Amino acid sequence: MIPELKPFQKAAKQEMEDAIEFLKREFSHIRAGRATPSLLDGVKVDYYGTQTPLNQLANVTAPEAHMLVLQPYDKSAMPNIEKAIQASNLGLNPNNDGTLIRIPLPILSEERRKELVKLTHDTAERARVSIRNARRDANDHIKKKVKTDSLSEDSLYDAEEEIQQLTDEYINHVEELLGHKEKEILTV
Repeated sequence: MIPELKPFQKAAKQEMEDAIEFLKREFSHIRAGRATPSLLDGVKVDYYGTQTPLNQLANVTAPEAHMLVLQPYDKSAMPNIEKAIQASNLGLNPNNDGTLIRIPLPILSEERRKELVKLTHDTAERARVSIRNARRDANDHIKKKVKTDSLSEDSLYDAEEEIQQLTDEYINHVEELLGHKEKEILTV
């Protein structure tokens, strides 16, 4: 690829990398049978009028495969933490004993596992669309640059081919992540 077109490839690669990071983050919020502290990463708690991430208000651990334990740094925040967890649409029911909040994770039914697999497929499709949009944007910029700078047609085709190879690489990465997460969810 000629140097004038490299910035477009770099920008596309960064957007594709961001799509992969988005996918990994979203997949970490989808429960796959085992308790992980990252399950609560998206939960925000109203703490003195400010929406604060839960992991900044409490120590979150997973001592058992089906149990999360939260130890709040400030005991007065416990009721708000409980409300935030219940409102998070994760289907979790926290138990408060005054010093700790225990969250038992119910065993996933076959129907719930299938719903989670469907959710992972939807999330993966959003990542694929984002990657394809990055490809489209890069190709559009390359075409404009070739036209305005009177660069050769061969440089256009070479640049588009490199962008397509990059796209294929990242789409394959999405498929690998999806396959791994799907297997994780369906394993009983």
